[in-house]
Amino acid sequence: MATPIVTHRRVLAASLVGTAVEFYDFYVYATAAALVFGALFFPAESTAAQQMFSFMSFGLAFVARPVGAIAFGHFGDRLGRKSTLVASLLLMGVSTLLIAFLPTYAMVGWVAPLLLCILRFGQGFGLGGEWGGATLLAVENAPKGWEARFGSAPQFGAPVGFLAANGLFLLLGLGLSDEDFTSWGWRVPFLLSAVLVAVGLWVRLRIGETPAYKAALEKAPPPRVPLGTVLRHHWGPTLAATAGVVACFAIFYLSTAFALSHLTTARHEPRETVLALQLAANLFLALGILVAAIASDRRSPRTALMLGAAATVVLGLGFGPALANGSLGMVFSTLAAALFIMGFAYGPLGGWMPTLFPVTVRYTAMSVAFNGGGIVGGALAPIAAQKLSEGGDVSQVGLLLTAAGLLTLIGVIWGRPASVG
Repeated sequence: MATPIVTHRRVLAASLVGTAVEFYDFYVYATAAALVFGALFFPAESTAAQQMFSFMSFGLAFVARPVGAIAFGHFGDRLGRKSTLVASLLLMGVSTLLIAFLPTYAMVGWVAPLLLCILRFGQGFGLGGEWGGATLLAVENAPKGWEARFGSAPQFGAPVGFLAANGLFLLLGLGLSDEDFTSWGWRVPFLLSAVLVAVGLWVRLRIGETPAYKAALEKAPPPRVPLGTVLRHHWGPTLAATAGVVACFAIFYLSTAFALSHLTTARHEPRETVLALQLAANLFLALGILVAAIASDRRSPRTALMLGAAATVVLGLGFGPALANGSLGMVFSTLAAALFIMGFAYGPLGGWMPTLFPVTVRYTAMSVAFNGGGIVGGALAPIAAQKLSEGGDVSQVGLLLTAAGLLTLIGVIWGRPASVG
């Protein structure tokens, strides 16, 4: 007899592939922001100022994400999961592709960072509708007892997308001189996103609506304004879910974008060496997601998340010193441990979050919560880390992880299952 994974392989592929494309697009920007965007798109006041502006442009997408979450969540709850997911993927892909053709600050002055920020906003707006829909696509098709494992499918998109983006930048770095990479090489990953988006669209257009959503519509029509229903009746679970995602965002972007920037600029480590370390450490993220997903179905997603949050608190105590003064071997061990722990703070989210909300407002509530938490963990944490780095306090960066872990732990303890409907 075929396993549920084989039986539902098309749905799981649509959930994973689309999210992998989204995270590829998103991390391509994060890597470029750490390596070249500061010098190419912002005035040359100082290297530190350029890098800060670059990370601020990176953080702009996290402001756009909740806006996209509200828009795509509305249509996802009103019209269905499939069509909304196709639209979100298309917007993210087009925004990413157009970045490849942008002029630099030296060419057109202030117009360059303006266009960059507009397209970055488009990236974030599209991603705002991605994770919640992809998760529901998997979970609402899952057989009993497989919800957490199915719900982890979108999470595997993160290491897959990171692997593709990071690996491509590594190959470009090895094959091109610094001058060629800065001149045109950084544009290649943005151009190649068009191929990945085409694959994601092909997969998603071949699936149907989820059984849980269709069953809910047979009982009652969806709310006219899902966000209003969420704010009136589900604000507590939404706040809990928002806090519940902070740790995974903080770990990911401090271990990837910030670590890459700090190690290559402040510690002057070779770019290719750091990219290779992160590429290898990324495998531990996939392993952590897998272990956490299995544990979630055997115990509960809530238990696995609490374990991940608690581990994040402890991780923060050693993360900063390792990044500041540790050998490359210690840096790798720290990044590998961080990303494995992230698997426990990220992998079970797909099994935990849908339990907090009724079916007809899940897309909106989950998207708002996920992307609201992303502002704190994914946008503010790297900016705060950069400020600490400029002040010579890199050893204190890990305390941001400790705070994020505590916030997530509070959210998971607070969040309770809702009646399904």
